Amino acid sequence: MPCLPRMQSPSESIMAAEFRYVVPHKFSGITVQQSILDCFPFRETETLLAMLDYSSLKVNLQPAKLEDLLTVNDELCYRLNNYHEPEVNTDWHLLWEGDEIIAVHKPANLPVSRTTRNIYNTLVQLVRRESDWPDAHLLHRLDLETSGIVLLAKTKEWASKWQPKLSSLMAEKTYHAIVYGNPKWDSTVLECELSTRADSPIRCQMHVCDSGQKGKASKTSFKVLQTFEGYSLIECQLLTGRKHQIRAHLAHLGHPIVGDKIYAHDGQYYLKRIENQLTEQDENMIQTNHHLLSAYKVQLQLEEGVEPITVMDENFSATWQTFVSKCRL
Repeated sequence: MPCLPRMQSPSESIMAAEFRYVVPHKFSGITVQQSILDCFPFRETETLLAMLDYSSLKVNLQPAKLEDLLTVNDELCYRLNNYHEPEVNTDWHLLWEGDEIIAVHKPANLPVSRTTRNIYNTLVQLVRRESDWPDAHLLHRLDLETSGIVLLAKTKEWASKWQPKLSSLMAEKTYHAIVYGNPKWDSTVLECELSTRADSPIRCQMHVCDSGQKGKASKTSFKVLQTFEGYSLIECQLLTGRKHQIRAHLAHLGHPIVGDKIYAHDGQYYLKRIENQLTEQDENMIQTNHHLLSAYKVQLQLEEGVEPITVMDENFSATWQTFVSKCRL
């Protein structure tokens, strides 16, 4: 089953939303109407066209019609009235700016890029609309519920330059996590292969491979920063960058992250959530409205032989701070 965010009673925000779309080579030759419909595959055609402000249709800043054909690199602009999608935390902000790259704070519960239900309010679209970089491109991603540092290139061209160099650019990646339990170790390193399992009811869940099973190499260094009764604050240094790596590693070590619906409580609350069956008692067991994992620090190696730049993000969510205060961490 897919890993999609799904709330029990989603709160919808209604707006007049303006969209800008640059046609890639593989979609050249389709009509304006088909291009718009392709962006919203889960919406009824009649409903979508009823929201469309036809006077806003423009291709390369010139008035356009639905039947007009698009060619590669055309810029399509249009507005949808009474557009609605689930509310998300849009409180992003700039942490650091270089000549070609920026580092921004991504709040928890904000998708970095489009999902099946959030297209307008995503991190990359917010940065494009609200900053001086309308062509900003993501260099990497964070999970929906993970907060912290995200790097973007200011343009597509600079993204093409830096994405192949990402592993050397991000010389050090440090996260903070609040987990269940108190580890018996002060520090440890977990090195293993990670993979999904065909028999798992949660298809996106990553597992430490058993002997004979092949996966992708992963390595994380962990250090206990603070403990209290039943909980611990852990520093996690990513030495590789696999999907859900920190979450899967901590769960394997017996200390899943607080609020993690996939890796804590055997994933039962994730399964109930996607079926819209979470109860108030379930929410109390989950404890937080997002898992408590944050990308805390990144060291950027922009030039070989030059001292790396350290970017830190101490903008922990209200949920995180409330939990820390309650547990006296």
